[in-house]
Amino acid sequence: MFKRLLLLKFFPAKTDCGLLTLRLASATPLLLRHGVEKLTTFSQMAGHFPNPLHIGAVPSLLFATLSDGICTVLLMLGLATRWAALIIFVNIFVAWSLVHHFVLFGPGGDHGELIVLYLGTMAALFLAGPGKYSMDGWLEK
Repeated sequence: MFKRLLLLKFFPAKTDCGLLTLRLASATPLLLRHGVEKLTTFSQMAGHFPNPLHIGAVPSLLFATLSDGICTVLLMLGLATRWAALIIFVNIFVAWSLVHHFVLFGPGGDHGELIVLYLGTMAALFLAGPGKYSMDGWLEK
């Protein structure tokens, strides 16, 4: 009885529901906070956007817009999920490493834990895939 209670055996595991929840819970705030901003104020941001890879401010902003504005929608839909998660992971990792210098705590580290959560989520979605409640799952049928 204790083992059943400890392992929550009375509540069946639903991996596909978990992956749907993970996709929506991670992509929605990323889209609303960063994607919409980049999509609606692209021209204003183009002149002063960080250029950590030395490819130019506009190409850097284009990649960040692809990541935060387009790939987040793809992630929510579960379409090209693994590609979308990989692109988002790369964008966030570049920003964290080259712009924020891996700051996690202390001054300037106010978003460090959120960055690590996004990176972990994107890595998990890249490795696990979208689950059956996705457009990718529908395309596999």
